[in-house]
Amino acid sequence: MRQQGIVTEITINGRPFQLKSYNQEEVDGLTQISVVFDVTSEEYHEVTTLLYKGTFTIEVPQKSLSCQASIQQYSTSMTNLYEKGQVSEYHLTLREVKA
Repeated sequence: MRQQGIVTEITINGRPFQLKSYNQEEVDGLTQISVVFDVTSEEYHEVTTLLYKGTFTIEVPQKSLSCQASIQQYSTSMTNLYEKGQVSEYHLTLREVKA
């Protein structure tokens, strides 16, 4: 079942992200979340270092959801955020990981 709704924030390993879009569905009995958020050049290093970890604790307070998840898909609208004042749109799909 696919769930869409007004979800404005997600936390990944305790780091909050303000969302532009949120989609949640069940895939093979596991929760899958797809989100879109902006990352500024000032946040770039922190965010990419976090995402390189691959598996995360995800919290979606507005859905009372907390789980371990790993990246299924990841893309950005801009690959070089080293120039000050740039903003890239990140598209991230995370799927629940059973312990």
